[in-house]
Parts: sequence; structure tokens; C-alpha cells
Amino acid sequence: MNQKQRTQVVIIGAGPSGSVAAALLHQQHIDVIVLEKSTFPRFSIGESLLPACMEVIEQAKMLDAVTAAGFQFKDGAAFRYRDRYTAFDFSDKFTPGAGTTYQVQRGHFDKVLADEAQAQGVEIRYEHTVEAIECLDGKSVLTITDAQQQQYALEADFVLDASGFGRVLPRLLGLEKPSHLPPRQAIFCHVTDHIDVNRCEVEYDRNKILISVHPQSADVWYWLIPFSNGTCSLGVVAPPQWLAKYGDDSISILKQLVIEESGLAAVLAAAEYPSTAATIEGYSANVTQLATSNYALLGNAGEFLDPVFSSGVTIAMKSAQLAAGVLTRSFAGDNIDWQRDYAEPLMLGVDTFRTYVEGWYSGELQTVIFHPNPDPKIKQMICAILAGYAWDINNPFVAQSQRRLAVVAALCAD
Repeated sequence: MNQKQRTQVVIIGAGPSGSVAAALLHQQHIDVIVLEKSTFPRFSIGESLLPACMEVIEQAKMLDAVTAAGFQFKDGAAFRYRDRYTAFDFSDKFTPGAGTTYQVQRGHFDKVLADEAQAQGVEIRYEHTVEAIECLDGKSVLTITDAQQQQYALEADFVLDASGFGRVLPRLLGLEKPSHLPPRQAIFCHVTDHIDVNRCEVEYDRNKILISVHPQSADVWYWLIPFSNGTCSLGVVAPPQWLAKYGDDSISILKQLVIEESGLAAVLAAAEYPSTAATIEGYSANVTQLATSNYALLGNAGEFLDPVFSSGVTIAMKSAQLAAGVLTRSFAGDNIDWQRDYAEPLMLGVDTFRTYVEGWYSGELQTVIFHPNPDPKIKQMICAILAGYAWDINNPFVAQSQRRLAVVAALCAD
């Protein structure tokens, strides 16, 4: 093994949370090394951003690069169930802040962020894999294999795990625990959509993500995320046992399920499908601990809920913003409590999203969303959460998320 190297902060993963955290720390003159096991661009799911991301992107001084990349403009979310269609305009929301964002091909988007972090002076080591970590008093030592299959040791004052679904530290340190959310399966692909909004038989807005509900099974839903190059990300989420009755050919299953939802079938009437579709199952995850004096878990490395409200990248960026702020204070000599200063603030928003994910599958949130005569103020409050502002405690649907949703759902049902 080569001689031990040293830095102040090691970040595992160069995805959105890793690149943003690295840029924010570098701005504060904190030495950072990012370790990324793959090369960029590389495929990743989670392609619809929320407006709340834009503040963090701007703080990381990456907004100009993201704006110049030519991603699909996004100003809201639309929902369809049978003959009901409703849309949320993210500019008409309770919480101040950005009301627009982008739909992104993650391979391109992640590379834009990583390249911008490098342009700012951050060191990113591609094809470097973390094999082991030893947490000591006041430092950690990582064992790393580089692109030439040579091992070396890297010592750091602190480690941020931004490895996403790779979940490096939860795996190496035995932090994983089952999610309380029921297992679900997603089948997805990119289609060449050929959508002509002027000839479409149903209402459709390319500037919004479309969430469609299966007409016979309200816990089965579809996403349609348009991109600026004439393609869309198309996916369906359902219980694994429900999908099993359709056989094992993923692309055939996806095509058949699109046929079963007439509104989505109308939108995609001329779409060209690839030969195969991808599948992930049991993606919800949790951990026993988000942070200690040695490390903190960012984004999906800590907890992943469900893709229904596109919260993944937002939680990832918020965690990067919070962790970078706490680390900056720590290196300045402040007394830091990672549970109080990082885990609890982060979980405020995660738990808010959890309320609405659970409410979606229980039917409470769908009852509210598809109500024909929504209260404008309540819609603005829910819209703020759908736009990613899940940390705004001035919003009653954040501060008292479970109680407020239950009450409004009961009133809508009546």
C-alpha cells in the first residue's frame, strides 16, 4: 500500500450532494477530496428536480452552469386519475423562493455539477473505490483502490458519504436498517415521446412532471418526466406481487401498463420504446445513525423514501448544504453536536416528505389532490411541499404535517 495521504474532508461520491458539499466547503478554504468509483457521465435515476434545489445550486455557485446546460424547464406538477386532472403551479405556493427548476438527464446533470466543482478547484478522483474505513478519535482512515487497482490510505478529519444508493458507509459500518415503508418495485426507461401538445387528446403540459394513477389500483402510479431533447423518462411503481402477474419481460409490462391508463396512453400514442426497461425493487432504505463526530451521511446514503414526489435530489442537496455549514463551524472551533445541528434539522424535511409519501399510498393525499374544488390557501401550502420547501416550519402542513393532512383529507372525503 502506498504512503498514507491526508486531507480535512473526504467526500464519497461525486453526485449532486457530493459535488455541492465539496463546492461549499472549498469556498470556505477547507481541503476536500472527492472519491467517485465510476466515471462521468453515468446513468442515474431521479431526474425531476424541485425548485427548492435552486437556492442550494446558486449557493454552490453552479447556477450559471446548470442554466447554460439546456435542461427542460419545469414549473410544476400535474396529476391524473381516470378523468380527473389537476396541476400545481410552483410559483403559486405558500413559501417564498424559486418557483421553477428543471427536468434533467442525470448523467448530464451530475457531470455539469462535478465539472463545475472541479473548475472551482475541488479535487475529484474518479474510479477510486472505498474498501474500508477505520473511525478513530478525531480522524478516520480510509482504504482506497484507485483506477490502476493500487491501494492507498487516506486520513481525514471528517468523512461525508454522498454515495447515494451505493450506501458505502452504511454497508461498511453496519448502519443499515430496514425501511418501515412497504417494498415497492419500479420499472422505467427513456422513450422517444413524439408528443404533439396541439394534437394530444388529453390535457398535457411539457413543463410539468406528470404523475398518473392506475385506474383500478390507486397505489400503482406512473411518472412521465419530459426532457429537452424530445425524450421522456417513463416509469411505473407498484407492489412487486402486483407486477408479478404481468410476467417477467420488463418492457412488455411497462407498455401494457401504459395501455391500461388511457390518459397516459393518449399522451404517449406515438412514442418509441427501447428494447428493454430497467427495474429496481426494495429501494426504500434507512440507517441507525445519520452522523457522528467522524462522518455524516448525505442524501440517499442516509435514507431514501420513495420517488413519488421527486424528493431525492432535494434531500441530497439540503443535506449537503446543512453538513457543509456544520463542518465550516466545526473547523472554525465551534462546539458541534451532529445530532442537534445536522440530523434533526435534516429529518424535519425528510419526515415532512414521509408524511406525504405515506398519505399518497394511504389515499389521504390523493383525496386532497384530486378534490374538484380545492381551497386556494391549502393548495398553496401543499404546493410549497411539492416544490421541495419541506423545511419551512411557517407552513402548517410542515409544522403539523400528519394532523393537517388527516383533517383536510377527511373534509375532502366528506
